[in-house]
Amino acid sequence: MKDQDLTVTITVDKSPKEAFDAINNVRGWWSEEVKGGTEQLNDEFTYKARDLHRCTMKLIEVIPNQKVVWLVLDNYFSFTEDQTEWKGTKVVFEISGQNGKTQIRFTHQGLVPQHECYEVCSNAWTGYITGSLYKLITTGKGEPNPKES
Repeated sequence: MKDQDLTVTITVDKSPKEAFDAINNVRGWWSEEVKGGTEQLNDEFTYKARDLHRCTMKLIEVIPNQKVVWLVLDNYFSFTEDQTEWKGTKVVFEISGQNGKTQIRFTHQGLVPQHECYEVCSNAWTGYITGSLYKLITTGKGEPNPKES
């Protein structure tokens, strides 16, 4: 069985550059708790959602206005037994022009239905991509997780 990786596609009435810039503004759509660089090749950043989830990402491919790839270096979920499910997986954003619009194809390579976190993670990613990232690209304001006090 192939093509089991989680994939979510959105289309926006904005330029590929606007989509690319929004994707790299990780604090603007995923979480205000992101620490580290999120735009340049080899940048590393950490994501934290309360005591539920922590991960470290490294940008391993950055093609302006076309593609961004994160490699998951480290990951922790409070709700799974297997803490290695995300380690070594890749989060891929592919940007392309489609009939005057811009398509963003998000794929979490290695996040497959057999994983314990799949249902929770696929629902979360789908919400962030179709909701928060979409809004950031189209309106300039996303809905990231707020800073924790």
